[in-house]
Amino acid sequence: QVQLVESGGGLVQAGGSLRLSCAASGSFQRINLMGWYRQAPGNQRELVATIGSDGSTTYADSVKGRFTVDRDYAKNTVYLEMNSLKPEDTAIYYCNADVKSYFTRPKEYWGQGTQVTVSS
Repeated sequence: QVQLVESGGGLVQAGGSLRLSCAASGSFQRINLMGWYRQAPGNQRELVATIGSDGSTTYADSVKGRFTVDRDYAKNTVYLEMNSLKPEDTAIYYCNADVKSYFTRPKEYWGQGTQVTVSS
């Protein structure tokens, strides 16, 4: 079983910064894609950013130039540096990972979510 534990959410004023972390633990062979999604009240969950095992990244258009996704492969941890935050960034942020365990196909895991609130 794989667990994803997020940290770093909180309340910040518009224009401020936050850094989210997500650490994967458990027994597995490797982690392929890791990333962040978010869900605001009344909205569907949406992709924020991903980072592959080769370091390649993707970003939602709404966060390009403001957010940076990074990864520590040795620690099985993914980070999301969020700068120039806007009230519309307010949401629950979820960590996501595509994990290959021994003798099984890759499986998708989710963290429990961390609240990010940006005040105007």
